Amino acid sequence: MQGNKSRDTKPELKVRELLRKAGFSGYRLQWKKAPGHPDIAYPGRKIAIFVHGCFWHRCPTCSLPIPKTNTEYWTKKFERNVERDRQKIAELENLGWKVFVIWECELKNIEQKQIEYFFISDKPC
Repeated sequence: MQGNKSRDTKPELKVRELLRKAGFSGYRLQWKKAPGHPDIAYPGRKIAIFVHGCFWHRCPTCSLPIPKTNTEYWTKKFERNVERDRQKIAELENLGWKVFVIWECELKNIEQKQIEYFFISDKPC
């Protein structure tokens, strides 16, 4: 698992590209001053974006199977990941942050208009 990237993944790079094209630059990456270190953060506007991989964060729409070997380990691992995600989001929201979760599978068909729609009311920059 050491070979798995925790930052600058293809989905994260895609979201950042879409944000820049939409004019939403000025974000911070893995901003350590925010609980949970969001993948992308706009501290001034209190906007946090998490880009979740479907396998590791257990996408609710993809319904990916658990690996067939060592299933007990993987089941516990995925449960911890999902619970940690819930805690991060709840903590940020309790502090007044607006939190967006973008799933890897959503990026396959995402359009520029959809990214702009997310931020239309709270343009981060």
